[in-house]
Amino acid sequence: MTRLPITKTPKVYVGGAFIRSESARTLALADAGGAFFAHVPQCSRKDLRNAVEAAAKAGPGWAKRTAYNRGQILYRLGEMLEARSAELAEALVKFGARKAVAAREVAASIDRLIYYAGWADKYEQVLGSVNPVASPHFNFTVTEPMGVIGAIAPDEPPLLGLISLVAPVIVSGNTVVALASERHPYPAVLLGEMLATSDLPGGVVNLLTGVRKELLPTFGTHTHLRGVAAVVTPEERRQLELGAAESVKRTHLTGPDETDWFADAAQGVYAIRDFVEFKTTWHPVGS
Repeated sequence: MTRLPITKTPKVYVGGAFIRSESARTLALADAGGAFFAHVPQCSRKDLRNAVEAAAKAGPGWAKRTAYNRGQILYRLGEMLEARSAELAEALVKFGARKAVAAREVAASIDRLIYYAGWADKYEQVLGSVNPVASPHFNFTVTEPMGVIGAIAPDEPPLLGLISLVAPVIVSGNTVVALASERHPYPAVLLGEMLATSDLPGGVVNLLTGVRKELLPTFGTHTHLRGVAAVVTPEERRQLELGAAESVKRTHLTGPDETDWFADAAQGVYAIRDFVEFKTTWHPVGS
């Protein structure tokens, strides 16, 4: 008897669990040859709001972890991607990437996680400072996580772009609600499976799939999102900036062709600085 293969039912990863969209809507995903591959959840604005709640609950615990421990967890996630690198590369090839390009993207994604894992217990020394003041006080400036940050990934490269937005945000103690590539969401689905079995607490990274034009306005206006990192078109940039101005949130927006995600310039301590707050403390000398 001919056996029918058991196909995967992709789900989004929110609050440490795999869920379908609350609306029960799906998007038909086709491979590079045009053949049907799977239905992926078409997340709604309510799904986005639920993800923000999950991220807010996970935030205090994640922020209280030591920088060293956060670095260990990101490093472990890099190890997991390394172990499943062939599967990730195959997924990229299935949706149109050449084998050499897919292998390069997966390798760069792993390297990016390890890079930011290394910054976990070092960025504070670079971004913080001891300030000279004309009074008998010690004066320190230290960093603090902002809270829940939104991330909107580019369509190309879908995996590396997503990780490049998420990693510098969570390494400082923030939590993330990320929208995967609309055209190529499947690598993000696989990433969610790795997050679920990693040491990263549920709710620290929440991954949504769906239609950008439906969810993007809520990323801009949701008052509990304290910042947004996104790859957007000029019209999407204008929409996000207007929403962010209304809800008073920080934005770091770039165009689809403005960043070479494989270059060294696509990573750095300043990507961490984009989503931290600075607190200055005065302490009397001799007290």
